[in-house]
Amino acid sequence: MARTLRPRKSQPNYASSMGPAEDHNDAGPSTIPIEDESSGSDFTPETETVSRRNRDAKAEERDDEDDQGYENSEGGQDGPPEKAQTLATKPKAKGKVRKGKGPISVVESTASKPTTLSGTLRRQMYVLPTPSVHHRHRAVPLYSVPGRVERLVSWPRLFTNPELALTNNFTMNATIVDRLNKSWGYNVGPGPLWELVEDRAWFKEAQGLMESERNRRPKVYENISIPEGWTFISIEDASTYLPTDDITTEDGNFRPAPPIPCSFGPFGSQTSRPTEIFTAFKMADFIPNSQAHVFNAGAPAWGIDWCPLHPDTREEYGHTYYLAVGPLPSQSHSPEIGIRVQRPSKACIQIWSLRPDTNATSNPTGETVDMLSEQDPGMMRCDLVICVDSGPAYELKWCPLPSPSAQNLTAGRHGPRKLGLLSGTFEDGSFVIFAVPDPEDIAPLNYDYSRPLYSKHPCIDYSIGFSTPAVRMPEPILRVETEDACCWCIDWANSEVVAVGMTNGSIGVYDVGSVLKGINEAINSGSLPITDLLPTHYLNVHQAAIRALAWIRAPTSDSLGEPRFDEDPIILGSGGSDGTVCLTNIRSGHGSVMNRTRDVINAMSYSPYGGGPVTVDHDDSVKAYSASPRMLGRGHMLMEPLGPVWSISSSDYHPQLAVGAADGTCTTTNLLRSTRRGGSVPFFAHKIYQLDYNRTTKEFRMLEQFFPQETQDRGAANNPKNVKLKNAVNNERGTGVWPREVGVQRVVWNNGNGLSAAGMLASATGSGLCRVDVLSGRWLKEKSMKMPYGGIESIRLEAGDDLGDIMDVDESDGST
Repeated sequence: MARTLRPRKSQPNYASSMGPAEDHNDAGPSTIPIEDESSGSDFTPETETVSRRNRDAKAEERDDEDDQGYENSEGGQDGPPEKAQTLATKPKAKGKVRKGKGPISVVESTASKPTTLSGTLRRQMYVLPTPSVHHRHRAVPLYSVPGRVERLVSWPRLFTNPELALTNNFTMNATIVDRLNKSWGYNVGPGPLWELVEDRAWFKEAQGLMESERNRRPKVYENISIPEGWTFISIEDASTYLPTDDITTEDGNFRPAPPIPCSFGPFGSQTSRPTEIFTAFKMADFIPNSQAHVFNAGAPAWGIDWCPLHPDTREEYGHTYYLAVGPLPSQSHSPEIGIRVQRPSKACIQIWSLRPDTNATSNPTGETVDMLSEQDPGMMRCDLVICVDSGPAYELKWCPLPSPSAQNLTAGRHGPRKLGLLSGTFEDGSFVIFAVPDPEDIAPLNYDYSRPLYSKHPCIDYSIGFSTPAVRMPEPILRVETEDACCWCIDWANSEVVAVGMTNGSIGVYDVGSVLKGINEAINSGSLPITDLLPTHYLNVHQAAIRALAWIRAPTSDSLGEPRFDEDPIILGSGGSDGTVCLTNIRSGHGSVMNRTRDVINAMSYSPYGGGPVTVDHDDSVKAYSASPRMLGRGHMLMEPLGPVWSISSSDYHPQLAVGAADGTCTTTNLLRSTRRGGSVPFFAHKIYQLDYNRTTKEFRMLEQFFPQETQDRGAANNPKNVKLKNAVNNERGTGVWPREVGVQRVVWNNGNGLSAAGMLASATGSGLCRVDVLSGRWLKEKSMKMPYGGIESIRLEAGDDLGDIMDVDESDGST
């Protein structure tokens, strides 16, 4: 039998239920009535009631239009009461008279009246005064940087030294800030505009003038050497650490990870290609001039990050880019929040490389479409597999500054150089830091890279040489654990301070620099890993597990308001399973709720271009917030993926935002797109690729080359007058059911390898297929070769004089 709902009945009015008051001295309601222009009586004549209703409806309509971005044509004032009353008493048009309703009564029903509080419910969560009802968010820099910076002079190539020139930085003066913000808004491509890319990151370790990348991102921890404990292991011994299938053999062991059947190429003419574990190929084999690479990590990967390299060492490494990937043990593995596994729990970390392709040939079709066809797409391979006993990685992040070994440190000893310091949170509930060796130094001579190297812990005797194709890895140099919670997410403020999000809703801030600077004593004494590091701050911010952390990397200020570039940042953005987004000043000891949603906050990223955190808002939308004091908490919606958001990544070099969602899409959009009303620049969201899965045939397909999708304004879509747009938005939402195998679980821009690598985007999916894309931007009027203000020299005022606010683009997108 179908369940019936209780019929809704109107509640009687309080005053009506008490009956008419015959004596004014009788007791009445305890509330004091608020006097206004209306009588407030239930027996008001119809003309006055309709007049009051018309005025209220007009006021609400104006509020809705202001909130949704429409102009108020009535000047914000109601018409005279006489006119309103006259309009209210006009006879209804022919054909509009309701039938069967009887005569209109002048006495209203006894239903309860709405509250007399003025105003309507607004969507904004902030309480600061709005500067103007017509205000639209514009990114505000959080601090000013003295000096000049580098910019690209020509189209960047991945595996060569870029051609650079010094220019005015984006905070040189207010004119440059305004021009750069507006110029970036005219990017309608999926990647960054190479003419405008600039390193806006700040680290307190910067030395001298911040003009060059060598000074802004100096080398750190050069004194840390690789602990002696490396040896080679066989593929049979390493197989227990690698991703496996869910099916067991007759011996009770899990089968190796099966190949992933997936179709690639243009829609309608795709080619099926099973991809084995540790194999990679170029998408140019299916789509001409494609710069993407696809590789198989063997299982869903939750952790992926680019290794930063110093400009002095990039040429030494042959302009190779390294990528750390942390896969799960199998496709069916499902970690539980707050449940730690006991060590040893076997898992691995893979070190992949993107290097120049020595066998690269010219375009086989002989066509020259653009400059992308002349670039070397490179080749990917897995150089090293680090076997760990801490379980699979939840998140992996390299130290944001280059941390190679000093040249004089490895010149006189028989041992590998250090590639960098890799940190992560693992299923055993710990936060650890590894010293990762350079794969080129530990590989045997003439090693066949058709299979990667394998490493495990501990004990090594370098006297045995490199006679067998196996590698052993020592314990991590640092391990942090808490008794009452597991470490879930991390973020580096700089090379010395790390914030760790716990599953109990707390944030721990650790000064790892104090330990890493003297780590060689522990390495020489054999007392690794270090486990007695205590947090400098331990703050209870959320009521559930913290899923995402992001430092607001901006310097503090002194008593005169000048930035302190020699101190650590103190503001943290966090999101948790409780659906709240908080900003926390670690000096105050408590968090402040910036937004509250109904969804789990899975991702958060700080954008130096947006001036604040970017995270998830209601209904899986992605929203950018401002951390500037005068714009605190305000922002604008960027895009609405069709599924829950797994990962968000912003770049230090450009304002393009990358989003990975559960519907299998990897999407980018422009953070600095113009938000002015009536602008000519569309709000594009670029779908880089979409992974699809057939539950019947158990096969995947990767679709790409989508048309840009114009992001619709939710306020305009919810406007009851705009029925066409509202229906179009609802039709695009889909069913909301997707296989877990297609989710794009992690996206990350290349933030540590210079301006030429600013367009490199890595992503990992729930199928085990990972991808590296090289994206570039495009001007709105690229065919006419028009650039705002006449060129990059005028945008940055390199001539030294203000050329005026002249733009060769639509003036309707001017500044605020």
